[in-house]
Amino acid sequence: MRDDFLTFSRPLVGQEEIDEVVSAMQSGWLTTGPRTRQFESEFASAFRCPGTLALNSCTAGLHLALKVLKIGAGDEVITTPLTFAASVNVIEHVGATPVLVDVEPDTLNISPEAVERAVTTRTRAIIAVHYAGHPVELGRLRDLASRFGIHLIEDAAHATGACFEGEPIGSGNNPAAFSFYATKNLTTGEGGMLTGNPDFLSDARQLSLHGMSREAWTRYSAGGKWAYDIAAPGFKYNMTDIQAAIGLHQLRRFPDMQERRRQIVAAYNSAFDDSPAFRIPQTRPHVQNAWHLYVLQICPEELAIDRAQLIEELAARNIGASVHFIPIHMHSFYQNRYGFRPEDYPVAHAAFQNMISLPLTPSLSDQDVADVIEAVHDIQNRFRRRRLAA
Repeated sequence: MRDDFLTFSRPLVGQEEIDEVVSAMQSGWLTTGPRTRQFESEFASAFRCPGTLALNSCTAGLHLALKVLKIGAGDEVITTPLTFAASVNVIEHVGATPVLVDVEPDTLNISPEAVERAVTTRTRAIIAVHYAGHPVELGRLRDLASRFGIHLIEDAAHATGACFEGEPIGSGNNPAAFSFYATKNLTTGEGGMLTGNPDFLSDARQLSLHGMSREAWTRYSAGGKWAYDIAAPGFKYNMTDIQAAIGLHQLRRFPDMQERRRQIVAAYNSAFDDSPAFRIPQTRPHVQNAWHLYVLQICPEELAIDRAQLIEELAARNIGASVHFIPIHMHSFYQNRYGFRPEDYPVAHAAFQNMISLPLTPSLSDQDVADVIEAVHDIQNRFRRRRLAA
């Protein structure tokens, strides 16, 4: 057993990021400015985005998308129960009604068939979450959105670097919101990016900073004009240059970080694929998985312990693990408000009961990966149900 505790998702940050942050602080420009604009430009180039807007979170991107699309009271937005609360909270924030539909059993992504059945005359949008880094079936969802005249918004918090049929997530004209939280594939500590049509993003950019007609960079830099107008009651969602300084170098090391994720996934798959006690995550052949999470599913008929006990056993062996996510329909606010029941979403609910996320970050050493595998195998061998011979 390892001597020190392996945290679930330790970010990989190098001297380049540290130096760039110091340089930003010494420049005298700390808030949204030249580094933020550079980060937007380089992100757009890397993932073929038609336009980019750097923000303080993915949540901000989703909220702005709904606001710019004028979705509000009386409208319905279809999304998945198997996501972090932010994906659904933003629907509440604009006064619309979230409509949850179940997920597909292999990818745990929103089911297009379930989406189609849920569309009503009040449906205005779909928020499709690329769960764990595996893209949703974008082709089918785009067809549905076009057929019913509704908007498609992508929650790409897990999907930086993912592709659908060879096209990077974020390269479409519809809104897509990315996360740069500390655990994500590319981090700025906190932060996000909204991508999409440039005209759409122009409106979102104004809303992202109080609805002001001019941001600080255009008011206080050389040649800037002091006067501004509040065109709409906006929000405080802008990214800072200190955050962007981290992102610039995260973006440059991103291909190597993704390759390391794939190596770790390959090691996990090789170790657990033949185990009757676990089901490894699946990737469909027409996508490139970003591998934000490695979600192992327990086969309860094969293990004499449940998921909670498995996590405790891993912790006792100095291995951190987590669960992604407690589904929306199990949280008290949404149960009380909409009467959601566990049986309403049987695929998502069954998956949640048996899922566990193993450590997956490019900061893991080969020994770290070996320690995780050894711990899982040890627990499996110790708690495997013994079957009587016939």
